[in-house]
Amino acid sequence: MQQETIVAIATASGPGGIGIIRLSGDSARSICETITATKLKPRYAHFCHFKGSEGDILDSGISLFFPAPHSFTGEDVAELQGHGGPVILDLILRELFKLGARQALPGEFSQRAYLNNKIDLVQAEAIADLINSTTEQAALNATRSLQGVFSQKIAVLVERVTRLRVYVEAAIDFPEEEIDFLHSDELSQHLKAVIEQFDAVMSEAKQGALVREGMKLVIAGKPNAGKSSLLNALSGRDTAIVTAIEGTTRDVLREHIQIDGMPIHIADTAGLRDSENAIEREGIRRAWAEIDSADRILLVVDATTEWNANEALAQLLNQIDSSLRTNIPITIVKNKCDLTNDGPEITLISQRPVISLSAKSGVGIKLLKDHLKSCTGYTDGGQGNFSARRRHLQSLEQAKASFLQGRQQLLQSGAGELFAEDLRLCQIRLGEITGAVTSDELLGNIFSNFCIGK
Repeated sequence: MQQETIVAIATASGPGGIGIIRLSGDSARSICETITATKLKPRYAHFCHFKGSEGDILDSGISLFFPAPHSFTGEDVAELQGHGGPVILDLILRELFKLGARQALPGEFSQRAYLNNKIDLVQAEAIADLINSTTEQAALNATRSLQGVFSQKIAVLVERVTRLRVYVEAAIDFPEEEIDFLHSDELSQHLKAVIEQFDAVMSEAKQGALVREGMKLVIAGKPNAGKSSLLNALSGRDTAIVTAIEGTTRDVLREHIQIDGMPIHIADTAGLRDSENAIEREGIRRAWAEIDSADRILLVVDATTEWNANEALAQLLNQIDSSLRTNIPITIVKNKCDLTNDGPEITLISQRPVISLSAKSGVGIKLLKDHLKSCTGYTDGGQGNFSARRRHLQSLEQAKASFLQGRQQLLQSGAGELFAEDLRLCQIRLGEITGAVTSDELLGNIFSNFCIGK
């Protein structure tokens, strides 16, 4: 498939001032020269007409050509930049199909750039993250990942693990040499440095994942506890209808906000109770489905009623179906504190945080927002952050686990062979992040850093 020339509209769907069609592959230049009747010079903007197979002019614009390997994909790349009408772009696209190009698959341009070693997997994912950014900080982080900031940090980790592996395997393979690295003070310093590097990268990656993916927050509780008022207070606008009638909210209402750059995806659900109304029962069923997929539950309690937060929490836990997740973090929101003359505060009940506030007046809302940042470990993003995904975190955790396991084997029993194997597994996990192959890199390091023939 990589031998074929691919083509796609590169600009967003819908009408626009400019529309760009991009081609990549061995035939990109000849196809564009045919449709424009112009001899294309590398990296030169040609004004020309885009003509159909019958010689009729379809549009006029600019054509560009970038020869391999100095292009985004590493292949010959050509662009046609014309007017951004969907109909005219589709006409040009059909002519390019006739000339031998085929429709590109989703992400195929970035895929070819990765296969041709123009970018790594992290950078390829950063392209999608940049396009889909929902906050300013997320866009800045994705840009830094695209520039290679995250990849460079992984490369430092790989280099340190590789250096350790080189010495460990050399000490195993050449015991007659005067290498006592496995029992030296220098070893403990190297181990400590690698663990500190792991912790630093994982901390930044967690922040990057939070900025990219955010947190799903589900507001739950009994009818008229103030769930919809809380949604409106957090979003800063009247998203939900608020009345004194029980069961006003019967479907899931969603809102997207950000707290100091961290996206929050909020779902306001129907009041949890037994109901004979078929519509309300469906809303309650959907509420439980949302609760099951939440990163955190805000359990709203009416502070003016006789029942208390302890009872509300017990009722919620008793209602949770056995098929639902039971490990979802819960924050109890004691609402309507303005009517009970209580001030905003955070306390603990059954090891769960309880926040007193008034959704109607806004008192205590900042306290809740600070709590949400704190419970996720989020700190205000800075220029040193980068974009990360859950798969990156998982690979980092697995890599660190392999490293720690190997260190334990070495320190407890002096098992250098087991340590070397765990270092190899650690390298594989790190390589999964960027898509790098580490075995050849290890071989190169052994020859360049160690004098085997001594």
